[in-house]
Amino acid sequence: MTSSPAPARTSPSTTARGIDRARAHLLDRRTVAWPAGLVPEDEDWSLELWASPSGGMSCEHGEMRGGEMIARLELDPTGLTAEQTAVRRHLRDHLALHPVADAHAADPERLADALRGQLLVALRGASGAVEIATGVQVAGVIDDLWGAAAASREDHGVRVGPDGVHLALWAPTALTVDLLLFADDTGAGEPERHPLTREDDGTWTIAGPSAWTDRAYLFDIEVYAPWADAVVRHRVTDPLSVGLTAGSEASVIVDLADPRWMPSGWREHRSPILARPSARAITELHVRDVSIADQTVPEELCGTYAAFTCTDSAGMRHLAALAEAGMTTIHLLPTYDIASIPGRRADQARPAIPADAAPDSPAPQAAIAEVADRDAFNWGYDPHHWAVPEASYAPEGHQDGGARTAQFRAMVQALHGIGLQVVADQVFNHTFASGGDALSVLDRVVPGYFHRLSDCGCIEQSTCCENVATEHAMAARIMVDSLVTWARDYRVDGFRFDLMGHHTTDNMAAIRRALDTLTLERDGVDGCAVHLYGEGWNFGEVADGERFDQAIQGNLGGTGIGCFDDRIRDAVHGGGPADADHRAEQGFGTGLFTDPNGFDARPVEEQRAALAHATDLVRLAMAGNLKSLELTCADGQARRGDQLDYAGMPAGFAEEVGEAIAYVDAHDNETLFDTLVWKLPNAISMDDRVRMNVLCLATVALGQSPAFWHGGTELLRSKSLDTDSYNSGDRFNAIDWTGASHGFGRGLPPAARNAHLWEAQAPLLRRADLVPSREQILHARDMALDLLRLRRDLPLLILGSAAAIREKVTFPGAGPDATPGLLVMRIDDRRGEPTGGARATDTGASPGARTAAAASPDAGSEQVLVVLNASPAQVTEALPGMAGEALHLADVQARGADPVVRETVWDAASGTITVPARTAVVLVG
Repeated sequence: MTSSPAPARTSPSTTARGIDRARAHLLDRRTVAWPAGLVPEDEDWSLELWASPSGGMSCEHGEMRGGEMIARLELDPTGLTAEQTAVRRHLRDHLALHPVADAHAADPERLADALRGQLLVALRGASGAVEIATGVQVAGVIDDLWGAAAASREDHGVRVGPDGVHLALWAPTALTVDLLLFADDTGAGEPERHPLTREDDGTWTIAGPSAWTDRAYLFDIEVYAPWADAVVRHRVTDPLSVGLTAGSEASVIVDLADPRWMPSGWREHRSPILARPSARAITELHVRDVSIADQTVPEELCGTYAAFTCTDSAGMRHLAALAEAGMTTIHLLPTYDIASIPGRRADQARPAIPADAAPDSPAPQAAIAEVADRDAFNWGYDPHHWAVPEASYAPEGHQDGGARTAQFRAMVQALHGIGLQVVADQVFNHTFASGGDALSVLDRVVPGYFHRLSDCGCIEQSTCCENVATEHAMAARIMVDSLVTWARDYRVDGFRFDLMGHHTTDNMAAIRRALDTLTLERDGVDGCAVHLYGEGWNFGEVADGERFDQAIQGNLGGTGIGCFDDRIRDAVHGGGPADADHRAEQGFGTGLFTDPNGFDARPVEEQRAALAHATDLVRLAMAGNLKSLELTCADGQARRGDQLDYAGMPAGFAEEVGEAIAYVDAHDNETLFDTLVWKLPNAISMDDRVRMNVLCLATVALGQSPAFWHGGTELLRSKSLDTDSYNSGDRFNAIDWTGASHGFGRGLPPAARNAHLWEAQAPLLRRADLVPSREQILHARDMALDLLRLRRDLPLLILGSAAAIREKVTFPGAGPDATPGLLVMRIDDRRGEPTGGARATDTGASPGARTAAAASPDAGSEQVLVVLNASPAQVTEALPGMAGEALHLADVQARGADPVVRETVWDAASGTITVPARTAVVLVG
């Protein structure tokens, strides 16, 4: 993911008046954690807890000013407990201190009062003077006093029922909370004021009549704000809003069960059911990209949810064709309420792009840069409200309150109607803003609680914005409530988690449990079938389990939750996405050793060895990237997947099928076509570039893991070499579904992320031979659709369980004598327990799943042979153990779009195959 920078970088801790940020941690009502390095050596010292209800404390000349000491603290020689550091392992070496049992003991009521103001811990040295005074991180004690109890409530947010409206806001440190209720759903005019009542768990509640429905509201909160070091008043939206005004300035009381917000047939319609969940094939798309350049969509609907209801548009016809071929799922980039896109079209700026801009002109990107933070485009990894659809994707006049709910539902229903499940991208790892910023929500409700803080009390920003501490009870609860809303009330079939490794394994388990409670009978949704996957990257302040057990690759075994498999991406591409020069390392799918580009400076034998290792990584990934699968590797050694090296880490991280999501391109970094522009030899023809594009996709489509394609990759989608198009506007992101264009040569990509590459990009963008014809684009599409049909029609390509893969999948010809650029995968159903195509082994099958249609004459085949020849030459190979096997070209390819693949020859007597250059072939028998 990439996100635009938040508009404010506010620290929750004051550093003025001799106060050293927030280095103390109040973990619970009895324990302060204090850095061991902040105590004097060989000297008497003592610690005190100080409080001020209105802030303003200071330390002057060794004395505290402006507050009251509420507890002396004494050292606990046993230290912090494992429970206290379970989600704060970075504190494990801190000292543990407790209030002294005397007149200054911090009883819970007094401590609760103190938490509504400023807290400091002061360290006195042997002289009796205060040597250090620091702020206090309070999330732990807030959870101890209130958060854990509040997380078990069922009434957070807004509830509309037959008895009226109920609102609940968790704000335990607030002094007062009032409801500001507007006359309608636009938030115009002066609001009525209604006080809320505080309950013991810190939740403020109010009930009102049904007439409150469809009215906008805000909470007026009086609370101590550390960034202001004062008690302030905030007007803030509901963190659990289910409706908003068009500009998201106010929440709206929406009844999601109201028929007005349901398209015709909504209650009765059901999601498509996957009989083989592990056979899932996903295409990733941005709502705006789908239709913004589609001239078959009415102009006023371009870029909106409503465009998906235009079933005869070019885009929807293309998506229907994908679904017919075997694509099962559309993954939509963020569709929750986005902070970085103006909701109203009237507030959106438009770039003035010269019509005659040359392919390598800097003018288009300059025009986009002028308005990039005010235009209608952003990927959307900037959450504002998690449980409300984004307004800018709703047509004008359908953005306030429940109207945009209806628009989103109509989109989902239309996609279900053509056979596609819907996955929604989710970003719970950060917020767009914090502190008192106008776009900050959580921090203005419970200051200092929701964000993950550094050792000194600053908000961590390893995710590019303000990191959310979802290890805290009520931050985790927001995740769960929001996702249940999307699944139950919007029929979303799955969720992709941005930077999932910044969440705990407990977070993901709680989400899974909550979704699993949804039933078809009660909710219209089989929650057990909701698919979960995400970015299991290991980095930042949480890396290597520094704070908690992370939801990363290798830590989610047995959960059914998938992680993106960067092993196959990098093995196919060569190098990594952060390389300074993408040309410097080729990969299995980009000509490594077999078709050198002249920029890979490694010695020939080193290139050969690198290709052999990359091919091993592709083999493992095509077999599900299982930890337990044993392979004969390039050096002749037999290794398990978790013993195969990937950049110093175990390559295999999945325990079961579905825990690795195979992909070779996504919205991040360059498109697959643009990667091939960089890495393939300059002189290679466009026809051969097309074949290599298809071959790279075959490594994903013909493997045992769920397959993931970047939207439009089957159409050779280009973003004019943009390395990061998150804020590059429609110019660089739009898709032409007709194949008349594909994006290459739309100008130099935006300088902010690409200027260091312009010198190399410009001559490439000027090359007319790097622009495919419409016929070549459509040919690429048709060959890619055949890959999906193979996946759909051949059950052995998706065995569905690790046990079946270990039994039935082998790689003939692998090892030290393997032919460079050739990969052969055999799936033999005669080994072990036969599946007979019934898919009984599919561990992800949902209750009531329909049996997959066996439309292909090859569906009941006893074995499947997948052969990938990534080299520029025809290969003839005798395959060990294959003599006497009766095989033939799969029916899909025998009558498919690629005439070259039909040149494949299988000699059964000798077990020898001849495969054309740059070709993926599937034989069955």
